[in-house]
Amino acid sequence: MTVALPVDSDTMTRPIRVMVVDDTAHVLRMLSAMLSLDGFDVVGEAAGGAAAIDAVDDADPDVVVMDYRMPLMDGLTAARHIRSRRPGQIVVLYTAFIDEEIERRAAEVGVSLCVGKVDGLASLEREISRLCAALF
Repeated sequence: MTVALPVDSDTMTRPIRVMVVDDTAHVLRMLSAMLSLDGFDVVGEAAGGAAAIDAVDDADPDVVVMDYRMPLMDGLTAARHIRSRRPGQIVVLYTAFIDEEIERRAAEVGVSLCVGKVDGLASLEREISRLCAALF
């Protein structure tokens, strides 16, 4: 799988920069590790929504992969805050809890795409690459 993006008009490329947000420690580690192994540059991790808001500017990712159900601040609230500070930020909601209502609310706060965890990592990686292709 190719996950590199053009850096400029030459043939140079760079990996897609991803920040991963999930409150379950083993899921956060596994997702970060798998994305890294598959060629993505995991530039940040956060264990919750508030931590993601604080870390996103320093991480400067192309994409934030955000869980929905997290204590204290859910992924949609965090996405809304991130998008208010970084209007062009791509946010992908990657969650086991997905339905039409969540997808509607996600679209309202500027989430680019909702991907179900049951769809698997390959689906998430394919969608991240597709969304980032338009960046460059």
